[in-house]
Amino acid sequence: MTATTLLFLLVKASLITLMVGLGLGLEVNALALFRHRPWLIVRVLLGTCVLVPLVALVVLKLPFSFQMTPGARFGIALMALSPSAPLTLRKARLQGGDHHLAALLQVAAALTAIVSIPLLADVFRAFYKLEGWDISPTSVATQVALVQVLPLTVGLLLRHRWPAFGARWALPIQKAAFLVSLAAVGLILFKVFPKLLWFVQANPMAIPVMVILTAAALALGYLLGGNGPMERTTTALVTSMRNPGLALLFAITHGGVIPGVKLAIVSYLLITILGSIPFLRWSRSRP
Repeated sequence: MTATTLLFLLVKASLITLMVGLGLGLEVNALALFRHRPWLIVRVLLGTCVLVPLVALVVLKLPFSFQMTPGARFGIALMALSPSAPLTLRKARLQGGDHHLAALLQVAAALTAIVSIPLLADVFRAFYKLEGWDISPTSVATQVALVQVLPLTVGLLLRHRWPAFGARWALPIQKAAFLVSLAAVGLILFKVFPKLLWFVQANPMAIPVMVILTAAALALGYLLGGNGPMERTTTALVTSMRNPGLALLFAITHGGVIPGVKLAIVSYLLITILGSIPFLRWSRSRP
Protein backbone atom coordinates (compact mmCIF):
# COMPACT_ATOMS: atom_id res chain seq x y z
CA MET A 1 0.00 0.00 0.00
CA THR A 2 1.42 3.37 -1.01
CA ALA A 3 1.48 6.37 1.31
CA THR A 4 -1.04 8.18 -0.92
CA THR A 5 -3.46 5.25 -0.75
CA LEU A 6 -3.08 5.07 3.03
CA LEU A 7 -3.70 8.82 3.30
CA PHE A 8 -6.80 8.53 1.12
CA LEU A 9 -8.19 5.74 3.33
CA LEU A 10 -7.39 7.65 6.55
CA VAL A 11 -9.10 10.79 5.27
CA LYS A 12 -12.22 8.89 4.22
CA ALA A 13 -12.31 6.94 7.49
CA SER A 14 -12.03 10.13 9.57
CA LEU A 15 -14.84 11.86 7.66
CA ILE A 16 -17.20 8.89 7.81
CA THR A 17 -16.48 8.23 11.50
CA LEU A 18 -16.98 11.91 12.35
CA MET A 19 -20.35 12.07 10.60
CA VAL A 20 -21.62 8.89 12.28
CA GLY A 21 -20.50 10.31 15.64
CA LEU A 22 -22.24 13.62 14.94
CA GLY A 23 -25.48 11.85 14.09
CA LEU A 24 -25.29 9.72 17.23
CA GLY A 25 -24.59 12.77 19.39
CA LEU A 26 -27.30 15.11 18.10
CA GLU A 27 -29.67 15.48 21.04
CA VAL A 28 -33.30 16.49 21.07
CA ASN A 29 -32.58 19.88 22.67
CA ALA A 30 -30.26 20.72 19.75
CA LEU A 31 -33.03 19.94 17.27
CA ALA A 32 -35.41 22.08 19.34
CA LEU A 33 -33.00 25.01 18.90
CA PHE A 34 -33.48 24.78 15.14
CA ARG A 35 -37.27 25.00 15.51
CA HIS A 36 -37.16 27.93 17.92
CA ARG A 37 -34.32 29.91 16.32
CA PRO A 38 -34.12 28.97 12.64
CA TRP A 39 -32.65 32.30 11.57
CA LEU A 40 -29.61 31.80 13.79
CA ILE A 41 -28.89 28.52 11.99
CA VAL A 42 -29.48 30.11 8.58
CA ARG A 43 -27.17 33.05 9.36
CA VAL A 44 -24.33 30.81 10.50
CA LEU A 45 -24.76 28.49 7.50
CA LEU A 46 -24.61 31.53 5.24
CA GLY A 47 -21.36 32.54 6.94
CA THR A 48 -19.58 29.19 7.00
CA CYS A 49 -20.79 27.77 3.66
CA VAL A 50 -21.02 30.90 1.50
CA LEU A 51 -19.40 34.03 2.95
CA VAL A 52 -16.08 32.43 4.01
CA PRO A 53 -15.52 30.96 0.50
CA LEU A 54 -16.46 34.28 -1.09
CA VAL A 55 -14.03 36.17 1.17
CA ALA A 56 -11.33 33.71 0.10
CA LEU A 57 -12.30 34.29 -3.54
CA VAL A 58 -11.79 38.04 -3.09
CA VAL A 59 -8.51 37.72 -1.13
CA LEU A 60 -7.07 35.27 -3.66
CA LYS A 61 -7.80 37.80 -6.43
CA LEU A 62 -5.74 40.51 -4.73
CA PRO A 63 -2.34 41.22 -6.33
CA PHE A 64 -0.21 40.04 -3.38
CA SER A 65 -1.85 36.58 -3.45
CA PHE A 66 -0.42 35.94 -6.91
CA GLN A 67 3.02 35.66 -5.30
CA MET A 68 1.89 32.21 -4.11
CA THR A 69 2.30 29.01 -6.11
CA PRO A 70 -0.79 27.37 -7.68
CA GLY A 71 -0.60 24.61 -5.07
CA ALA A 72 -0.84 27.07 -2.19
CA ARG A 73 -3.74 28.91 -3.81
CA PHE A 74 -5.50 25.62 -4.58
CA GLY A 75 -5.08 24.37 -1.01
CA ILE A 76 -6.35 27.61 0.52
CA ALA A 77 -9.36 27.60 -1.81
CA LEU A 78 -10.22 24.00 -0.91
CA MET A 79 -10.07 24.76 2.81
CA ALA A 80 -12.28 27.81 2.35
CA LEU A 81 -14.82 25.68 0.49
CA SER A 82 -14.96 22.90 3.11
CA PRO A 83 -17.17 23.51 6.19
CA SER A 84 -18.04 21.25 9.15
CA ALA A 85 -14.62 20.66 10.74
CA PRO A 86 -13.94 17.71 13.07
CA LEU A 87 -12.19 19.94 15.63
CA THR A 88 -15.20 22.18 16.24
CA LEU A 89 -17.05 20.05 18.79
CA ARG A 90 -13.87 19.36 20.75
CA LYS A 91 -12.99 23.06 20.87
CA ALA A 92 -16.55 24.04 21.80
CA ARG A 93 -16.48 21.65 24.76
CA LEU A 94 -13.04 22.72 25.96
CA GLN A 95 -13.50 26.47 25.50
CA GLY A 96 -16.88 26.95 27.15
CA GLY A 97 -18.95 27.00 23.99
CA ASP A 98 -22.35 25.42 23.40
CA HIS A 99 -21.51 21.96 22.05
CA HIS A 100 -25.19 21.20 21.32
CA LEU A 101 -25.36 24.24 19.06
CA ALA A 102 -21.99 23.30 17.54
CA ALA A 103 -23.24 19.78 16.76
CA LEU A 104 -26.42 21.07 15.13
CA LEU A 105 -24.48 23.62 13.06
CA GLN A 106 -21.99 20.95 11.93
CA VAL A 107 -24.81 18.66 10.85
CA ALA A 108 -26.55 21.49 9.01
CA ALA A 109 -23.27 22.54 7.34
CA ALA A 110 -22.57 18.95 6.23
CA LEU A 111 -26.00 18.80 4.59
CA THR A 112 -25.63 22.26 3.03
CA ALA A 113 -22.18 21.37 1.68
CA ILE A 114 -23.62 18.94 -0.83
CA VAL A 115 -25.01 22.00 -2.65
CA SER A 116 -22.65 24.81 -1.62
CA ILE A 117 -19.32 23.12 -2.42
CA PRO A 118 -20.16 22.08 -6.02
CA LEU A 119 -21.61 25.52 -6.83
CA LEU A 120 -18.78 27.52 -5.27
CA ALA A 121 -16.12 25.16 -6.69
CA ASP A 122 -17.51 26.01 -10.12
CA VAL A 123 -17.31 29.73 -9.27
CA PHE A 124 -13.66 29.36 -8.19
CA ARG A 125 -12.81 27.41 -11.34
CA ALA A 126 -14.46 30.02 -13.56
CA PHE A 127 -12.60 32.87 -11.82
CA TYR A 128 -9.12 31.32 -11.71
CA LYS A 129 -9.02 28.83 -14.59
CA LEU A 130 -6.48 26.94 -12.46
CA GLU A 131 -4.78 24.12 -14.32
CA GLY A 132 -5.55 20.81 -12.63
CA TRP A 133 -8.80 22.04 -11.06
CA ASP A 134 -11.03 19.40 -12.64
CA ILE A 135 -13.72 19.40 -9.95
CA SER A 136 -17.16 18.92 -11.42
CA PRO A 137 -20.31 19.66 -9.44
CA THR A 138 -21.59 16.11 -9.89
CA SER A 139 -18.41 14.45 -8.60
CA VAL A 140 -18.17 16.80 -5.61
CA ALA A 141 -21.83 16.31 -4.70
CA THR A 142 -21.38 12.54 -4.92
CA GLN A 143 -18.28 12.58 -2.68
CA VAL A 144 -19.93 14.84 -0.10
CA ALA A 145 -23.04 12.64 -0.09
CA LEU A 146 -21.04 9.43 0.39
CA VAL A 147 -18.58 10.61 3.07
CA GLN A 148 -20.79 13.09 4.95
CA VAL A 149 -24.52 12.86 4.33
CA LEU A 150 -24.87 9.05 4.19
CA PRO A 151 -22.90 8.28 7.41
CA LEU A 152 -24.58 11.24 9.11
CA THR A 153 -27.97 9.76 8.23
CA VAL A 154 -26.87 6.40 9.63
CA GLY A 155 -25.86 8.07 12.91
CA LEU A 156 -29.14 9.99 13.15
CA LEU A 157 -31.18 6.84 12.51
CA LEU A 158 -29.23 4.88 15.13
CA ARG A 159 -29.73 7.70 17.66
CA HIS A 160 -33.46 7.76 16.93
CA ARG A 161 -33.84 3.97 17.15
CA TRP A 162 -31.51 3.37 20.11
CA PRO A 163 -31.08 6.63 22.09
CA ALA A 164 -29.06 4.99 24.87
CA PHE A 165 -26.61 3.53 22.34
CA GLY A 166 -26.18 6.94 20.71
CA ALA A 167 -25.65 8.73 24.01
CA ARG A 168 -23.03 6.17 25.05
CA TRP A 169 -21.02 5.92 21.84
CA ALA A 170 -21.26 9.38 20.26
CA LEU A 171 -18.30 10.89 22.13
CA PRO A 172 -15.97 7.84 21.77
CA ILE A 173 -16.68 7.71 18.03
CA GLN A 174 -16.05 11.45 17.66
CA LYS A 175 -12.76 11.04 19.55
CA ALA A 176 -11.82 8.17 17.23
CA ALA A 177 -12.52 10.40 14.21
CA PHE A 178 -10.31 13.10 15.74
CA LEU A 179 -7.45 10.60 16.21
CA VAL A 180 -7.78 9.32 12.64
CA SER A 181 -7.68 12.93 11.40
CA LEU A 182 -4.50 13.50 13.42
CA ALA A 183 -3.00 10.37 11.86
CA ALA A 184 -3.76 11.71 8.37
CA VAL A 185 -2.21 15.10 9.19
CA GLY A 186 0.81 13.35 10.75
CA LEU A 187 1.30 11.24 7.62
CA ILE A 188 1.26 14.37 5.46
CA LEU A 189 3.79 16.12 7.69
CA PHE A 190 5.99 13.02 7.63
CA LYS A 191 5.87 12.96 3.83
CA VAL A 192 6.31 16.65 3.14
CA PHE A 193 8.19 18.00 6.16
CA PRO A 194 11.48 18.22 4.20
CA LYS A 195 9.60 20.45 1.72
CA LEU A 196 8.26 22.78 4.40
CA LEU A 197 11.08 25.30 4.07
CA TRP A 198 10.64 25.26 0.29
CA PHE A 199 6.90 25.86 0.71
CA VAL A 200 7.41 28.87 2.99
CA GLN A 201 10.11 30.34 0.75
CA ALA A 202 8.06 29.78 -2.41
CA ASN A 203 4.93 31.23 -0.79
CA PRO A 204 5.92 34.23 1.35
CA MET A 205 2.32 35.47 1.35
CA ALA A 206 0.64 32.13 2.11
CA ILE A 207 0.77 32.46 5.90
CA PRO A 208 -0.48 36.09 5.92
CA VAL A 209 -3.36 35.10 3.60
CA MET A 210 -4.30 32.21 5.91
CA VAL A 211 -4.18 34.55 8.91
CA ILE A 212 -6.41 37.07 7.13
CA LEU A 213 -8.97 34.41 6.19
CA THR A 214 -8.97 32.92 9.69
CA ALA A 215 -9.52 36.35 11.27
CA ALA A 216 -12.26 37.17 8.77
CA ALA A 217 -14.02 33.85 9.42
CA LEU A 218 -13.85 34.32 13.20
CA ALA A 219 -15.27 37.84 12.86
CA LEU A 220 -18.05 36.68 10.55
CA GLY A 221 -19.03 33.85 12.87
CA TYR A 222 -18.99 36.13 15.91
CA LEU A 223 -21.08 38.83 14.24
CA LEU A 224 -23.58 36.34 12.81
CA GLY A 225 -23.93 34.54 16.15
CA GLY A 226 -26.69 34.71 18.69
CA ASN A 227 -27.02 36.30 22.09
CA GLY A 228 -24.26 36.07 24.66
CA PRO A 229 -20.57 35.19 24.50
CA MET A 230 -21.13 31.41 24.66
CA GLU A 231 -23.21 31.34 21.49
CA ARG A 232 -21.00 33.83 19.69
CA THR A 233 -17.87 31.86 20.60
CA THR A 234 -19.51 28.71 19.27
CA THR A 235 -20.63 30.27 16.00
CA ALA A 236 -17.19 31.85 15.49
CA LEU A 237 -15.51 28.45 15.96
CA VAL A 238 -17.97 26.72 13.61
CA THR A 239 -17.43 29.37 10.93
CA SER A 240 -13.63 29.55 11.15
CA MET A 241 -12.71 25.86 11.58
CA ARG A 242 -12.59 24.38 8.10
CA ASN A 243 -12.67 20.66 7.27
CA PRO A 244 -9.14 19.47 6.33
CA GLY A 245 -10.39 15.93 5.72
CA LEU A 246 -12.82 17.06 3.05
CA ALA A 247 -10.24 19.41 1.52
CA LEU A 248 -7.64 16.61 1.46
CA LEU A 249 -10.15 14.27 -0.16
CA PHE A 250 -10.70 16.76 -2.98
CA ALA A 251 -6.95 17.45 -3.23
CA ILE A 252 -6.12 13.74 -3.58
CA THR A 253 -8.96 13.14 -6.03
CA HIS A 254 -8.75 16.27 -8.16
CA GLY A 255 -5.46 18.04 -7.48
CA GLY A 256 -2.82 15.33 -7.25
CA VAL A 257 -0.71 16.83 -10.04
CA ILE A 258 -0.35 20.20 -8.30
CA PRO A 259 2.60 20.24 -5.86
CA GLY A 260 2.15 21.79 -2.44
CA VAL A 261 -1.63 21.38 -2.13
CA LYS A 262 -1.61 19.01 0.84
CA LEU A 263 1.00 21.06 2.69
CA ALA A 264 -1.10 24.18 2.13
CA ILE A 265 -4.13 22.44 3.63
CA VAL A 266 -2.22 21.29 6.72
CA SER A 267 -0.65 24.76 7.08
CA TYR A 268 -4.10 26.35 6.93
CA LEU A 269 -5.32 23.95 9.64
CA LEU A 270 -2.41 24.86 11.93
CA ILE A 271 -2.88 28.59 11.33
CA THR A 272 -6.59 28.27 12.15
CA ILE A 273 -5.87 26.45 15.42
CA LEU A 274 -3.19 28.95 16.44
CA GLY A 275 -5.25 31.92 15.26
CA SER A 276 -8.22 30.91 17.38
CA ILE A 277 -6.15 31.06 20.61
CA PRO A 278 -6.09 34.88 21.00
CA PHE A 279 -9.75 35.05 19.97
CA LEU A 280 -10.74 32.52 22.63
CA ARG A 281 -8.75 34.37 25.29
CA TRP A 282 -10.49 37.60 24.32
CA SER A 283 -13.88 35.86 24.30
CA ARG A 284 -13.38 34.38 27.78
CA SER A 285 -12.40 37.81 29.13
CA ARG A 286 -15.74 39.33 28.13
CA PRO A 287 -18.48 39.45 30.79
